[in-house]
Amino acid sequence: MFQLGKTIVSEDIIEKEFVCNLSACKGICCVEGEAGAPLDKEETKILEEIYPKVKPFLRKEGVEAIESQGTWVTSDFGELETPLVNHAECAYVIFDEKNTALCAIEEAYNKGLVDWKKPVSCHLYPVRVKDYAEFSAVNYHKWEICDDACSLGEELGVPVYKFVKEALIRKFGENWYSALEKFAEERK
Repeated sequence: MFQLGKTIVSEDIIEKEFVCNLSACKGICCVEGEAGAPLDKEETKILEEIYPKVKPFLRKEGVEAIESQGTWVTSDFGELETPLVNHAECAYVIFDEKNTALCAIEEAYNKGLVDWKKPVSCHLYPVRVKDYAEFSAVNYHKWEICDDACSLGEELGVPVYKFVKEALIRKFGENWYSALEKFAEERK
């Protein structure tokens, strides 16, 4: 672990390699798991605002889940999350012709209908951030369903922090990311 500003960062972020391999995993991370995508308070407001523009991209099941549960939910542990369809996939999941899970929010973003790509927790994956009172913990989340992404990352030589560069900048800013890059380069 090392400290950058008000973050404590796992060295796995710079040591492990990762590149999503959607053709292999079919976006299963948006379908499996025990909860919806983690959200912060600001993101719940964004979801409420953009829902009318995202709704046309959603599956019937997603619309039903959102309209019965809300655009976001609070877990039993008090955490903010995206709602689920039948306690399974994220309500914002859609499937392409190859049955690959995609994000309806990102589809609306790609079409220029909304200016928010998707929850930052989704954009950051496999990096997970846990906020505490005095600092944020930035960790690599190892999940066996992403083994193909780890293999592809190794093959291409792409460390986790480079794969999620845009998301890390979105979350922590350019200066923070520059400091992370500098630390990683010095470690080589």
